[in-house]
Amino acid sequence: MTAANKPETRRRWVRWAALGAGVAGLSALTACGRPSLSDGKLSSRSLNLEEYFDGRTVAYGQFEDRFGTVRRRFVVDITGEWDGEKLTLTEDFRYSDGTTEQRIWTLTKTGEDTWEGAADGVQGVARGEERGDTFNWAYTIDLPVPRGGTMRVSFDDWMWLLEDGRLLNKAYMSRFGVTLGEVTIFFEKK
Repeated sequence: MTAANKPETRRRWVRWAALGAGVAGLSALTACGRPSLSDGKLSSRSLNLEEYFDGRTVAYGQFEDRFGTVRRRFVVDITGEWDGEKLTLTEDFRYSDGTTEQRIWTLTKTGEDTWEGAADGVQGVARGEERGDTFNWAYTIDLPVPRGGTMRVSFDDWMWLLEDGRLLNKAYMSRFGVTLGEVTIFFEKK
């Protein structure tokens, strides 16, 4: 290596180190303030997905980017069928821009409080756990984007059973470990 190339090589290493430090810092920030299954319970209710989602449910939601701007709103009509082993959820989305989408989930109960699931676009297996009135669900999915095509994102999805057949859902969406935004959904049994 010539003397002229050494400073350029050093600058490249400094840039890569700075980029790595920035990504590590963002990753650390995205982990702050998230729920945990070990958080104290605020009610004596128990969420059982197979009971809650068996039948018809309507959900109202929105996507908010990481800067707090609401980017998209939607309504979802959900039909659930529990056969004693698998829960099938047919989700029909209607977005505020007039577009529609259907996603069909097949969830399998793998233990007393654990679940695995699959749907079109999901990479690998979605995994979830119920604890008291809370359910945590994690998966990576290729989501359709409004301008066409798909984008691969990861969800850290949290649900809390409220009163009178209501369920609150907050999902943290990330890509390459960097938070893109949050999806907030309010479910009602019909």
